[in-house]
Amino acid sequence: MTAAIQVNAVEKSFGNVQIIRDLNLSVAKGERHAIIGPNGAGKSTTFNLISGYIKPTSGEIRLNGEVTSGLRPFEINRRGLSRSFQVTNVFARMTVWENVRCAVLWATGHRYAFWKNVDNLPEVKQRTAQILDDIHLSHRSDVPAGLLTYAEQRELEIGITIAGGANVIMLDEPTAGMSHAETERAVALIRRLTEGRTLVIVEHDMSVVFGLADRISVLVYGHIIASGTPEEIRGNPKVKEAYLGEEVD
Repeated sequence: MTAAIQVNAVEKSFGNVQIIRDLNLSVAKGERHAIIGPNGAGKSTTFNLISGYIKPTSGEIRLNGEVTSGLRPFEINRRGLSRSFQVTNVFARMTVWENVRCAVLWATGHRYAFWKNVDNLPEVKQRTAQILDDIHLSHRSDVPAGLLTYAEQRELEIGITIAGGANVIMLDEPTAGMSHAETERAVALIRRLTEGRTLVIVEHDMSVVFGLADRISVLVYGHIIASGTPEEIRGNPKVKEAYLGEEVD
């Protein structure tokens, strides 16, 4: 079966500094795959390479079998990949409803046209309302996004990410800065909204990683040292030594 994401021998250098080296990664369709590693390992750079925000120095990236390395972010998005960012990225002055509707408009085939009233598009209204209900923000639909709590903004961003109908979702530290209760709620939301989709997640909270992921890849100094099920990663001596800081005989 064709992988949802296939990264083959990717390298990325900034000047003389090599950040990513011989990166190989395969994410199966419908899989929840976590990428973990210490600070500075290259996790966000990997996300930026796959989603097109930066281009690889060498190597190849495929999305659902199609070569996407070198394409611009919006071109990759239109091929079925959507992502969130470490820093909350919403339109602060627009309402919660308007934020989600912006993402829905493109997914439903509507383009900019000054003679159209977006309030008169029933399929857009229905889809927007459904997503707000899914992320439990219907009661906040008329509130400017900048006035939401931090956890609510992260939930909104997840809603925006899935609103476009992408079949591959990438979430960059979605629970960072959340309380334990907020994290549990976010994980339940992610699990429910990504059902039947491919999920790639970068996350520092190991309880989230081991509780959510089907497979885990460990990135150290821009190179994946191990990939496997949560149980395999827990017992991998390379991971214990390089990531968990345990000395291996």
